[in-house]
Amino acid sequence: MTTRAAGDSHTKTPGGSASVTSGLPSEHHLVHRTGWLRAAVLGANDGIISVSSLLVGVASAPGASHSGVLLAGAAALVGGALSMAAGEYVSVSSQADTEQADLARERHELARSPQQETAELAAIYEARGVTSTVARQVAEQMMAHDALGAHMRDELGLTDQLAARPAQAALSSAAAFTAGAIAPVIVALAAPRAVVSIAVLLTALILLAILGAIGAKVGGARIGPAVLRITFWGIVAMGVTGALGYVLGGGVAG
Repeated sequence: MTTRAAGDSHTKTPGGSASVTSGLPSEHHLVHRTGWLRAAVLGANDGIISVSSLLVGVASAPGASHSGVLLAGAAALVGGALSMAAGEYVSVSSQADTEQADLARERHELARSPQQETAELAAIYEARGVTSTVARQVAEQMMAHDALGAHMRDELGLTDQLAARPAQAALSSAAAFTAGAIAPVIVALAAPRAVVSIAVLLTALILLAILGAIGAKVGGARIGPAVLRITFWGIVAMGVTGALGYVLGGGVAG
C-alpha cells in the first residue's frame, strides 16, 4: 500500500514500517565506477601495448620468421594474462588481509571500550562540520544501529561496494588483458610478413584510441585528452621496442 504526501512518497514495507524517499530528483554520479573502470582500462591497455610492442619488436628484427613472430605474440598473450591475474590476486589478497585485520581490531575495541569508540565516532562527525551535540547524538544512534558498520565506513573508509575481492580482480584483469591483446595477435597472423609491424602498430593505435574514448565516456571525462594520452604512450612503447628489435635483431642475425 502506498500513500503520497506533498513532495514525499511513503511506501509500506512488508513489515509494516514506512520508508520515506524525497521527491527531489536524484543526482547521477560516476565516482562509483572508478574502481572497475580503472582495472578494466589498465588491463586492456596493458594487453594492447605490451603484446603489440613485442610483436613490433620481433617483427622488426631482420630475418625474423612469421612463425617466430606469431609464437612470440601468443606467448606474450598467455604469459601476460596469467601475470596480470597472479599480480592482481596477490595484491588484492594483501589488501583484503589488511582490511580484515583492521575490522578484527575494530571489533575488539568496540567490545573493550564502546564509550571511547562512540566518542571517536562523534569526533569524526564533528570534524566534518557537525556540531558537537548533534555529532554525539548521531554517533550514539549509529553505535546502536550498527557499530562495526559505522566504524568500518566512517573511520576506516571501507564499504561493501569497494571491498577487496581477489578472485574477481584476478579474473577481470586477465579477461581485460586478453581482450586487449587478442586483436594484435590476430592481425599478426593474418598480415603478410613484410607488413606485420605496420599492421600491428596501426591496429594497436586504433584500439588504444577506442579504449581511451570508451574510458573517458564511461567516466564522464573529456574524450580528446584521454585519446591523445593513451595513443601517445602507445607510440612511444612500440617505437622503442621496434627500434630495439631492428638494432639488436640485426646484431644477433649477423
